[in-house]
Amino acid sequence: MIEVKDAVKAAVEAIRDKKGEDIKVFYIADVSPLADYFILATGNNRNQIQAMSDEIDAALAKLNVHSKQIEGYDSANWILCDYGDFMVHIFNPESREFYNLERLWKDAKQEEF
Repeated sequence: MIEVKDAVKAAVEAIRDKKGEDIKVFYIADVSPLADYFILATGNNRNQIQAMSDEIDAALAKLNVHSKQIEGYDSANWILCDYGDFMVHIFNPESREFYNLERLWKDAKQEEF
């Protein structure tokens, strides 16, 4: 069984491989029952955002970690990938600024991967 931190690290590496920007990882388990981690990242266009989602899914599948749900893939303004213990949010710049999840999770500890 893979550790959650290892899966989060693999997701972050997949985002970097597709040139995702402004990657932030929040440990939210202390402030919310939703998950242990939230990963936030920005892509510059629909194709890049979808490619980041695809790369994450492929990298995690190799570790036998599978998404419970992926939302927003077709429009790709904001893709939410739910892996149970962690969630990945991939935004276009406008949606990232509008929803400002960093503000919402400001009490959570930010971690480096």
